[in-house]
Amino acid sequence: MAALSFPAVHDMKMRLLKLLCLAAAFAAPGFSSQAKADDGPIRVLFLGHESEHHNSNLYYPMLSRALGRDAIYFDYVTSVEEALGDADYLGKFDALLLYANHGRIEPHQWKNLKDYVEGGGGFVPVHCASWCFGNEPGFDKLVGGRFKSHQGAEFAAKIVKPDHPAMKDVKEFNAWDETYFHNNHNTENRTVLMVREAMPGDPHTKPEPWTWVRTQGKGRVFYTASGHDQRVWSHSDFHQLIKSGILWSVGDKARKRYDNFIAKRTPLKYEKRGNIPNYERRPEPLQYQLPLSPEDSMKYTQVPVGFRMELFAAEPDVINPIYMAWDERGRLWVVETVDYPNEFKDGRKGNDRIKICEDTDGDGKADKFTVFAEGFNIPTSMTFARGGVILAHAPEFYFLKDTDGDDKADVREVLFTGWGVGDTHAGPSNLRYGFDNWIYGTV
Repeated sequence: MAALSFPAVHDMKMRLLKLLCLAAAFAAPGFSSQAKADDGPIRVLFLGHESEHHNSNLYYPMLSRALGRDAIYFDYVTSVEEALGDADYLGKFDALLLYANHGRIEPHQWKNLKDYVEGGGGFVPVHCASWCFGNEPGFDKLVGGRFKSHQGAEFAAKIVKPDHPAMKDVKEFNAWDETYFHNNHNTENRTVLMVREAMPGDPHTKPEPWTWVRTQGKGRVFYTASGHDQRVWSHSDFHQLIKSGILWSVGDKARKRYDNFIAKRTPLKYEKRGNIPNYERRPEPLQYQLPLSPEDSMKYTQVPVGFRMELFAAEPDVINPIYMAWDERGRLWVVETVDYPNEFKDGRKGNDRIKICEDTDGDGKADKFTVFAEGFNIPTSMTFARGGVILAHAPEFYFLKDTDGDDKADVREVLFTGWGVGDTHAGPSNLRYGFDNWIYGTV
């Protein structure tokens, strides 16, 4: 990673500095309308923690990738206050998934959680969640039991209620896990769905409740003791267990909305093509995914709860964007590359360009498109500086500027050269002009 100095009072110079680069995504904030919509994805708030033991930071992406394809979208936090401190924020989600070792819950947080579930929200405590919040006896009653002790072994929990809707498509699976034993059982409104048979050294001889559901007020709770580490979290059958549990926990109204969304969403289509790379050396290369319309693409895209996505520009007005940046006038600058990644040309003269997309009538959609500069070959990033643009175009960095006001670059200077060109996927990228007057980027 690099930082490039570009002080306004000096001649153009660039220096390199190793530094962490943070990238931010932009979306237009708006009001959540899912509670009123007739169709929409399932939204789950995942409360993890900052710990390498029961490493939610590592395991959450595994689940998010697996279930995101099925329109079960997660927002992830590690702070109890961030998750439970604001009842209105919590209420934007269909379910709360807890996988963490949080020892204490404050009274206002407990009230918000209890009210959320009893008001109809889904609650999915996973594995070590049954140890959490030991200062609040009501939490054990809500979950349906409390973790007491464990050993470790490879085993498969046994399904004892295969016809329960929370077990739809769930299979027994074998994996190494901690062999949880529970106490403080609350059998009121509880149904045990899976059990773990007793093993040598266990403090019990009867089958131990392993996965169960219960109801409290209008809400539903789905608990499973599975999930110690990546040996479980990477397992596709564990993903299905959590998926089925979430879809049961959110209740009939949210499930109907979800089913409507899935039924209306355009399915992805694929076809075999002869030029698909197979770097992984699979028995057969992956198939080519056919493109979706912009409207259909938006239905496959997740933004955080409380945000909305709106279409600003699309093909054919913009083609193969590799980088985008907004200027101070609200115009979107797009770096287009049709040459990327395989058409690396001698002399670096190609078919790629920088385009300015402008909304001139205030309707939130671009209606004016101006080519600022063209003739590039696999540019990878840009940022604004000194009234112009710095363009990453390995092996050079260019400075481009419009001096006569026609939105077309009439200055094109090489700032410096030396970037590697051996791999077009690994060029300098993600240029950002920092508050400290340095330009940051990644390589």
